[in-house]
Amino acid sequence: MNSKITKSTMLIALLGLSSQLFAQETPTTSGRFGKQSLRTWSVGAHGGILSQNTFLGGGSVDAREFKSIGYGAFVKKQILPALGLQADFLRGDIKTANYTPNGTVTPTNLEQKNSISWSGSLTAVLNIANFSLNTENAVLIPYVKAGAGYMSSDSQIGNTEVFNAREGWFIPTGVGFKFGVSKGINIDLGYDINFIKSSPTVKNAYNESRFSYAHAGLEFALGNKENSQLQNYSAVADLRKQSAEESAELRRALSTAEQNAQRDRDQYAKDLADDDNDGVANKFDKCPGTPSGTVVDGSGCPLAAPTTKVIKETTVITEADRKVVRDAISNLEFDLGKSTIRSKSNATLDRVANLLIEKNFSLKLAGHTDNTGGRELNLRLSKDRAEAVKAYLVSQGANASRIEATGYGPDQPIATNKTAAGRQQNRRVEFTLY
Repeated sequence: MNSKITKSTMLIALLGLSSQLFAQETPTTSGRFGKQSLRTWSVGAHGGILSQNTFLGGGSVDAREFKSIGYGAFVKKQILPALGLQADFLRGDIKTANYTPNGTVTPTNLEQKNSISWSGSLTAVLNIANFSLNTENAVLIPYVKAGAGYMSSDSQIGNTEVFNAREGWFIPTGVGFKFGVSKGINIDLGYDINFIKSSPTVKNAYNESRFSYAHAGLEFALGNKENSQLQNYSAVADLRKQSAEESAELRRALSTAEQNAQRDRDQYAKDLADDDNDGVANKFDKCPGTPSGTVVDGSGCPLAAPTTKVIKETTVITEADRKVVRDAISNLEFDLGKSTIRSKSNATLDRVANLLIEKNFSLKLAGHTDNTGGRELNLRLSKDRAEAVKAYLVSQGANASRIEATGYGPDQPIATNKTAAGRQQNRRVEFTLY
């Protein structure tokens, strides 16, 4: 009765371990440097040589190793990178020659055969190291294991049966190496020593109550084939790989940004240049290529005939005139880091253009920046912004010859550059009527 209960308990424990064998992996969103999805379940099969002799001593038994074949399979759950729980199944025959009866020293010519009808064990497998230099999947993993098992065996000497279907406990221990041949397949080479903890009759059938099993086999990881095995995974190697990819991506992004910035700078220079020297920037010149000395209007086109304008001559600049200029200055806005005037500034600039036409004033435009960035870049940006304002005023009919545009960069601050408010005041275009 106790034997049946013990056997049932062992089977229930092994079935409990493998009950989740074909469960789906929990999906995780795994971006770069994110959480990894790793395979933790595996199955395997092995075969090898059973022997009464072990490395722990003996040598007194004339074993027939190459006639003593064992084979089995296992199911494994990897709990931690270095720790797994494995359910093993094994059967096979252990044969020896020249059996020596107990209490005698004279061997017989009879062959003894111990048959392992079935055995099941539950072992903890400890990975000693994970040798992985430049790849996230280890190539060599040495391990040790130990646990508890239950087995049923028969024994006979010559044609005489010693016992049949005797069951009992044993303690499996072992060492071995695993070689990763692909992302989901390992070669398993191991050597096990199993200690019999059964009845004296069963113990006496095995030399010194133990037997060995040298075996080779294959292990197959279950789950998504794109994921690495937990026991083979090297986080350091994977981090190196992901860091290299991140660095390459950042370099590509920086190169693209620099190319775009250079393209924009080239386009600004082309738009604000005056190739035909008529006082109208290319961007606003509707008649490019006019001959030198040609009198043109605000759009850069030759005047069909001299026009007479009644211009109120005055040299007095009133407070109302200054207010028009102040409004234009306070409402003047550019795109960040560019010389493109935002459309909200057009209305006040139109009033400045009308003022210049009606009163024939001259206007000096002085562009200024803060000290953020390189000085040469700031000088060019301040000049471009002053030229952009001039080009817009000319496009509205102002006399280009009466407008002077100059850029001073960061050289003439009106406030400290140590604060954001001060730098904001220093980024300006000054309008001076005369």
